[in-house]
Amino acid sequence: MKASLLAGAGALTWGKSMAENPPQPLKGHVHHSVSRWCFGKISLEDLCRFSKEIGIESVELLGPEDWDTVKKFGLTCAMPSGPGGIAEGWNRVENHDHLVSESERYLAMIQAAGFSNMILMSGNRRGLSDEEGIENCVKGLQRILPLAEKLGITLCMELLNSKVDHKDYQCDHTAWGAELAGRLSSERFKLLYDIYHMQIMEGDVARTIRENIQYIGHFHTGGVPGRGEIDGGQELNYPFIIKLIVDLGYKGFIGQEFVPQRDPLTSLREAIHICDV
Repeated sequence: MKASLLAGAGALTWGKSMAENPPQPLKGHVHHSVSRWCFGKISLEDLCRFSKEIGIESVELLGPEDWDTVKKFGLTCAMPSGPGGIAEGWNRVENHDHLVSESERYLAMIQAAGFSNMILMSGNRRGLSDEEGIENCVKGLQRILPLAEKLGITLCMELLNSKVDHKDYQCDHTAWGAELAGRLSSERFKLLYDIYHMQIMEGDVARTIRENIQYIGHFHTGGVPGRGEIDGGQELNYPFIIKLIVDLGYKGFIGQEFVPQRDPLTSLREAIHICDV
């Protein structure tokens, strides 16, 4: 009953938002995506319907059970979920057999669905040095990269902050991720650069993106501090950052991953126009 009530409320919110604010055409320089988990109070169908109306092309961070829904609305899933979790990832050799087996299964499903990325996590340090973590990730990822290359799917390891949200996470600095990408030396391994997380960890976002764009396969947004809306109520200049990304020739997706503090669909529409450079 609770789920149906929430879905009904989401439908009403969507209908009201569309009636009061008809879609405005976008400039077309950015491929827009939205992370499902941030909008969990709205049914997936309503989120897809609203996204399609306002020019979003993807709903991401979805498992196989939800892929048919996004495709039904003519959308893609720019970043499907992958095996493992934030704390238990590729930096532990003891995780490799399980992760390789599950990755092979996921990669086949992702390719069959017509998607082109899969998210990865490094895992927590738990005493590992940076060098040990990189070496272990290389060993594990080299076991699945040939299949990813064959299927045309890019493995994207996410950069997360270990200062506020994900204590002890290893892939918490761009330099660490770039070193891993350099050693793997494959166009099918990239970084998911989360602007929110990297602002917290290292700042200097514009220069870091410029110097590492060759290693970046996907972006996430979020307001700092607090991961709320990406408007003027937080410290990042998103129009400047997104224009830089576009000017660098990036052709992938920008995924909205903020947690709305106001009406979620109004905030989502505003975020898309902020990033419409």
